[in-house]
Amino acid sequence: MTDHSSDLASLVPPVDVTRRGFTLGSLAVGFALAARPVRAETRITTDAAGLEAGAFTLPVSGFDVPCYFARPAGGERLATILVAPEIFGLHEHIADVCRRFAHEGFLAIAFDPFARQGDVTTLPDVQTIISTVVSKTPDAQVMADLDAIAAHAAAERGGDPERLGITGFCWGGRTTWLYTAHNPKVKAGVAWYGRLVGPSNEITPHQPVEVAADLAGPVLGLYGGADSGIPVATVEQMRAALAAAGTPAAQASEIIVYPDTPHAFHADYRPSYRPEAAKDGWARCLAWFRDHGLG
Repeated sequence: MTDHSSDLASLVPPVDVTRRGFTLGSLAVGFALAARPVRAETRITTDAAGLEAGAFTLPVSGFDVPCYFARPAGGERLATILVAPEIFGLHEHIADVCRRFAHEGFLAIAFDPFARQGDVTTLPDVQTIISTVVSKTPDAQVMADLDAIAAHAAAERGGDPERLGITGFCWGGRTTWLYTAHNPKVKAGVAWYGRLVGPSNEITPHQPVEVAADLAGPVLGLYGGADSGIPVATVEQMRAALAAAGTPAAQASEIIVYPDTPHAFHADYRPSYRPEAAKDGWARCLAWFRDHGLG
């Protein structure tokens, strides 16, 4: 298999690693080592007041997948949002996003898609994460994990199986496009700066630009015009693919590009954070889900 880790690494702004000792293997809450130091002055912290929230593991094909959920306390038949993480896996920022959704009335469940291949939260830098773990994580495995989590949400967490959505960031943005094409139950997706084109191999057999016609629900894509890893030209390729698909979901999909905005602009704990774009994107995200049957 060809190693495309250098291509993937370009999606993630460099991070100065100065602190060590973080682990999430025991489902502790914290930040991935390679994502540190955390920008305390811009980081958004969402409490769990009025929520049910916490870490758990879900058995899938003989492996206990680490997960995190948040939901309004006492709620039933809740619209469910699956949350696909960045390459840093299931760490505190992703847990916080789940709590933000829960305060808006959703059941949100995130997972660590890389746990079978390794613990990305303890690895020292982006390049190591990509080359040793992320590039070896098959899309088919990820789709199966998400299917299991969706079923668990409906059976055990009070989720409404008829109101299912997905969102994700960076690696998870690409996954959002793919899963919306994979699962016919998905009502809508919101992809934050997910890669749209790229090579195909046994690990990543398809890219979002190839599955536009298969979308089960419309996807809102949120992209940065100054993203060095996702050129605007590739965003235009995706727009063209959606237009050519001609299906209701593809026609209803939309892509927003924020001018002069970098990759990972929603990541409030990192230098790439852009408050105006992040706030606008979050408002659009919530409205998108509510406007497409998840309200």
